[in-house]
Amino acid sequence: MRARKNTIPAKAIDAVEHRVRQLCWRYADKLQFHGWHHVSFVRAKAAGFAEHNGADRTVVEVAALVHDVNYIVLRNSPAAAGRDLRLGILRECGVGETVARRIDEIIDEAEMATRGRHISLEAQALSDADTLFKALPVTPVVLAHRYLRENGLSLRELAHKIVGEQRDVHDSGYYFYNPKAAETYSRWALANLQLWQCIKEAVDDPNVVELLDAVHAVDLEAEPAAS
Repeated sequence: MRARKNTIPAKAIDAVEHRVRQLCWRYADKLQFHGWHHVSFVRAKAAGFAEHNGADRTVVEVAALVHDVNYIVLRNSPAAAGRDLRLGILRECGVGETVARRIDEIIDEAEMATRGRHISLEAQALSDADTLFKALPVTPVVLAHRYLRENGLSLRELAHKIVGEQRDVHDSGYYFYNPKAAETYSRWALANLQLWQCIKEAVDDPNVVELLDAVHAVDLEAEPAAS
């Protein structure tokens, strides 16, 4: 384990936290899945993974705080779409330009859709925390419908996205980088992927399609009554 560094002062971290929390509440309607509940979970777990793998905890914490601001900028977008907003937040909160650019690179490294086996320790800590949020057994039950609304996706599109992005990473053995995280959470991750694989298959069944169409029709009829 390499020596730990603390590159970013506590005052700057607190400022970033305050700013991101403000944005999460201001844009709560846009961030039904990626709101403060997600950011705070990922920040806490990423900090713990950074302590374990020797990454710079302060850089990891700040990266976790700003990793999903792209969803404010553009619906259903990659992390890179939030670069200007992300760098602006870091600049106004006193994070130096070089460190801010490094944080932006770490966020790109850690993105599920494109991450590889060999990424920086900071990106590993962020990735494991973000991946764990996806793999939690409660996420499909409590939060999947929020992701659909936030990003304007159908259930079929989400199932294809999850299986398409995560299956090869899981099967290649680096779904989690941290050995302890892999030992603790891989069972959840596999169950989650199996569930979404089943959903991917189910939404191509004509009878299931008919069922979902009927549910959607009921929801549409209920909306005027609720408003």
